[in-house]
Amino acid sequence: MKITIVGCGNMGLIYARAFLKYNIVTKENLLLAEKNEARKQELLKLNIGEVCVVNDVRISESDIVILAVKPQDFNDLSVELKQVLKPDNIIVSIMAGMKLERIASVLEQKNIVRAMPNSPAELGMGMTAFTANKHLTMEQIRKAENLLGTTGRTVFFENEDLLDAVTALSGSGPAYFFYIVKNMIDAGKEMGFDEATSAMLVKQTMLGSFHLLNTANKSLDELIKAVASKGGTTEAALTSFDQSGVGYSIQKGIVKARDRATELSK
Repeated sequence: MKITIVGCGNMGLIYARAFLKYNIVTKENLLLAEKNEARKQELLKLNIGEVCVVNDVRISESDIVILAVKPQDFNDLSVELKQVLKPDNIIVSIMAGMKLERIASVLEQKNIVRAMPNSPAELGMGMTAFTANKHLTMEQIRKAENLLGTTGRTVFFENEDLLDAVTALSGSGPAYFFYIVKNMIDAGKEMGFDEATSAMLVKQTMLGSFHLLNTANKSLDELIKAVASKGGTTEAALTSFDQSGVGYSIQKGIVKARDRATELSK
C-alpha cells in the first residue's frame, strides 16, 4: 500500500507513526506532503517517510491520500493537489466541518471519506467516527477504516450530519473531561492540598472510575447510587450539582458545540 499524508502537523504525524507501527506502510511508501519549507526540513530530520511538495506526481500513485490540514488552508492547497490526483485515489479528510460534497467538488474527486478523530489518538486510544460518499465500495471503506483504526476505535455513520454531533461529543469531549478534572483539582487546593497531591487524588480517582465503568455490569445510575449513600457526603455534592444545574449545563454546552460545528460546516 502507498499512502500520502497532506499536512503533517500533530494529527498527521500521529497517523504516520501509527501506520508505521502497525506495518500498514513502509517509510518508502509513505509520502508526507507539505507546503511550508521550514516544516519540510523538520520532517526530513524525523525520517518517518518520504517528504514532498503538495503537487508531487508520486501522490497520484497513493492508494489513500489523507488531508490533515486546517480547513482554512484547504482551498489554496487544493489548487496544487488536484493537479496530481487520479480518479481512483481514496481521499480521507480529517478536516473539521468540511463536508463530503465540498471536498469532492473542490478536488474534482469522487472517492471521499470524512473522519473526526480526537486527541487520545496520540496514545492509540482515540475515538474516530467516519462517513463516506456513495461512490466508495465496501472494500474501499474497509481500507480507510483499517487506517483510522490504528489510532483507536472507529464507528461508521451513513448519515454525514451526525458527524457534527460527533465533533461536539467525542471530538471536543477530551476538553470537557480535562475541564472537570481541573475544577476537581482546584477544589482540592481550596481545601488545603498542594497541587501535586490534589492532582494525584483526582487523576487516580478518574482512572479507577473509568475502569469500573468499563467493566462493571451496572448502569451509570446504579454506579452513582453505590457511592452516594443517603444523607452522606456524596449526596451533598450531587444535590449541589443538581441545584446549580451542572448536568443541564453540560448537556446544553455539548449541544451548543454541535450547533457551532454545523455553522462552521456551512
